[in-house]
Amino acid sequence: MPANAYFRHDCPNGLCLLAESLPSVRSASFQFLIPCGAATDPEDALGGATLLEALCYRGAGERNTRELSDALDLLGVQRSGGASLLTTAFGGSMLADDLLAALEVYADIILRPRLPEEEFPAEQELALAHLERLEDAPAQKCLEALQRAYFPGPFGRSSHGTEAGLRGLTAAGLRAEHQRRYRPQGAILAVAGRFDWEALRDRVVGLFSDWKGASPDWPPPVTEGREAYLHIEQETAQEQISLRYPTVGPEDPETYQARMAVAVLSGGMAARLFTEVREKRGLCYSVSASYQAFRGAGAIQAYAGTTPERCQETLDVLVGELRRLSEGISNEEVERARVGILSGLIMQGEASRSRAQFLAREQLLLGRVRTTDEIRAAYEAVTPQDILGHLEHQPVQDFTVVTLGPKSLKVPS
Repeated sequence: MPANAYFRHDCPNGLCLLAESLPSVRSASFQFLIPCGAATDPEDALGGATLLEALCYRGAGERNTRELSDALDLLGVQRSGGASLLTTAFGGSMLADDLLAALEVYADIILRPRLPEEEFPAEQELALAHLERLEDAPAQKCLEALQRAYFPGPFGRSSHGTEAGLRGLTAAGLRAEHQRRYRPQGAILAVAGRFDWEALRDRVVGLFSDWKGASPDWPPPVTEGREAYLHIEQETAQEQISLRYPTVGPEDPETYQARMAVAVLSGGMAARLFTEVREKRGLCYSVSASYQAFRGAGAIQAYAGTTPERCQETLDVLVGELRRLSEGISNEEVERARVGILSGLIMQGEASRSRAQFLAREQLLLGRVRTTDEIRAAYEAVTPQDILGHLEHQPVQDFTVVTLGPKSLKVPS
């Protein structure tokens, strides 16, 4: 098998199987993405996607909870996953020889979970405890509020749900939701590591060929009516500042320029935000910017954590640095950003779990998987002039700002 060979098989029921061989590793990883995330929760059952995913591990097929856990432990499966905005993920990593056996267990977990009535209360209380712990995580709480403010509809939901939504759920209701939402049309199974492609393909087809149907449609990423400024009053010793503004989506050819611009701002300790906002002025203890890729939309997001006394100045300087990017970028800054991005790409390629997650995310956002060579070539072609040209027609404007702490702020025009 050639190094880093890519494979794809589209099953008749709508399940997309993707695989990338990594002959140098001894492990294999998989990532299921089922199109039933928080955005498809019923309005009166917010948090259902998260609770349903957790309950799927409480026995499946012929195994009860203990037997299912033992089966995964005997295979050495390191589990990952959970509900997000658009999908529910089931992932695992193990020695390559145990990949097919692990997929057999996960076929039960996804298709035939027991969802037992007697184990529902414990999972419900755990989900409520996770929601309550947000009060002790102000940065995360602020960013989740930013998501809601930027996307006013279902696209702005948190996978944590709401207290009312979680308390309104029942085991019977989740069983009905499993039948309604756990469907193969649009589902993705990505595998990376060491495997035999023909054996993998045939086993997946055999395990999932009887799975039929489509999940509810995703809502569009609507931003109309979004808030310009939201302050969450909370007596804390710090002030949390987050903001977001629109840019090109992940499918746009200029996504590379947008990501490179963000890397100039926040690609390490020599990047602009760290040096200008934290090091030179000492305004905050944490500052960053990131490119946010959504299905059909893109945004630039920035965050800073500071003291109430310096929060207004921090916001003003943060916005000033975002805007100053369009005034000029040096070759050195671009090269440093490029090296950082490509280094991350190379390191990601050496771990089967991160590669499986990458494959699944690529298919989810783009409908195809870009090769490492394609991505590398695209980043290597970006020049400072390309980034400045991109910023001319994607200017830094139309902010949604959310702050959390004791002081409300004046948002720069």
